[in-house]
Amino acid sequence: MEVLSPYKEATEVLVESGGEPLQLCYQCGTCTGVCPWNTVRSFIVRRLMHEAQIGATDFGSEDVWTCATCDMCVKRCPRGVEIIDVMRAMRRAVVSLGIGVVPDALRISAKNIAGVGNPLGKEPQERGDWAKGLEVKEFSEGTDLLYFPCCIPAFDPDVKIVAQSTAAVLNKLGFDFGIIGSEEKCCGEAIRKAGHEEVFLSLAQANIGVFTGRGVSSIVVSSPHCYHTFKNEYPELGGEFQVQHITQLLAALLDEGKLSFSKETKKKVIYSDPCYLGRHNDIYEEPRRILQSIPGVELIEFPDAYSEAMCCGGGGGRIWMDTPKEERFSNIRVEQAVELGAEIIVVACPYCFLNYRDSILSLGKGDVIELKDISQMVAEAL
Repeated sequence: MEVLSPYKEATEVLVESGGEPLQLCYQCGTCTGVCPWNTVRSFIVRRLMHEAQIGATDFGSEDVWTCATCDMCVKRCPRGVEIIDVMRAMRRAVVSLGIGVVPDALRISAKNIAGVGNPLGKEPQERGDWAKGLEVKEFSEGTDLLYFPCCIPAFDPDVKIVAQSTAAVLNKLGFDFGIIGSEEKCCGEAIRKAGHEEVFLSLAQANIGVFTGRGVSSIVVSSPHCYHTFKNEYPELGGEFQVQHITQLLAALLDEGKLSFSKETKKKVIYSDPCYLGRHNDIYEEPRRILQSIPGVELIEFPDAYSEAMCCGGGGGRIWMDTPKEERFSNIRVEQAVELGAEIIVVACPYCFLNYRDSILSLGKGDVIELKDISQMVAEAL
């Protein structure tokens, strides 16, 4: 029996995971041309694809960890190559076979997720602390709606306003909803894109078991990453739930005449499309309809909005990695927003919230522009 070297075994993992679509690549370079990384540095996706095709991937290169899985290349590929799956397979080979080097910050986050169910390393019993003092009950059988806030709003002190505002909106609108708190675990979307397939499977199976055991049928989320994995990946593991991003829920209420706003917000607002809400799941109009319905709001657009929108840089596990200041996509977006005269950047993703928050602070723009999640905008206008 042939004994495979680690690199040969990794190549076989990559070919198996990449499958037939990998062989469809004919090196046109479209992926490299549309990749947002090429606005800040050189990142040749075409070269990585070619190396994968011929079994010459350098699994020790930092390029393996660069892709933010924004989906721009996949949407533009003339051959339909699922490039994100190939990148995930490269990372899976590194993680599972122990070749190459996992970035330190990602390694620590992955260890935290595997150990305590969240990337920040917080104790599970603290997961519901964001809701203390609010009218938020624990989900039990018979409750209509589960609210799943995502790890970042649950634990980050600056981002918990997202979960709190969402809960306030749901209460104001009379929804019968609850949270699961300490029994929830990270949805697993980003850690899967970072190559930790076994960790993802463990998280997904644990969440599906808890949701099913509690009688959950409908879930509303704040994070597009939770939305994507609950809607598109959990069903493969037996987790069939009705899943809505909060913007879908609110837009539907607007359309039905069941949501209206009484308070004015006289601000020039710019909305940033999250990759996992927009390109990955084609949800573009709902957030805009909500913002345009708030009295006084003047909605303006980035020069590259909708399907052309630049990624904030947080996908694919990169939210847990260190990115040099001069390479942060969110810095570019903040500068653009200020130049366009925006007074508020509105996001609909906790990862976007983290990256824009850091960019506004590091660029010293806090005196000229605010950052708000769309749930905050809605809560303030009700």
